[in-house]
Amino acid sequence: MSDYFAHETAVIDEGCTIGKGTKIWHFSHIMPNCTIGENCNIGQNAVVSPGVVLGKNVKVQNNVSIYTGVICEDDVFLGPSMVFTNVINPRSAIIRKNEYLQTIVKKGASIGANATIICGNNIGEYALIGAGAVVTKSVKPYALVVGNPSKQLGWVSEYGHRLHFNASGTAICDESKEMYQLKSDCVTKIS
Repeated sequence: MSDYFAHETAVIDEGCTIGKGTKIWHFSHIMPNCTIGENCNIGQNAVVSPGVVLGKNVKVQNNVSIYTGVICEDDVFLGPSMVFTNVINPRSAIIRKNEYLQTIVKKGASIGANATIICGNNIGEYALIGAGAVVTKSVKPYALVVGNPSKQLGWVSEYGHRLHFNASGTAICDESKEMYQLKSDCVTKIS
């Protein structure tokens, strides 16, 4: 008996490591040699391609495609129907499996529904990618990005609230009351 749950319609290929407390729902396919951490939730109709790595407590909503080359660190949220790519210039008649680019989604980042992450662009810690965004360049930690192509609108806290910095470059999260510092166009938590 395993210490994770997989719905009877889920397909889990050989060579996967799946952490305790993880749930894999209807019609999802976990392909060979994936590593999925503890307490993850893989929604309905998701695809996790060969060699993908998901950290602990990663939430994958319905209809998400996570392609080879993607690494999601702990506490990442992948919104409904968002997608990663892994080749810059795909062609049906040309095999480019040796050209897959890596994409790392850092701890605590959230990617909104229907967003697309173009391969080779990393998403910083606690960044928030808006619904429908098309990410064509790497995203800084705590950045809020939206649109197609995505543009940074501001900064968010670890709780996902917009940060409003004062003249001395500090801001406080409305919910957590944690303090953040903006310096040289980079945000760090200081509390």
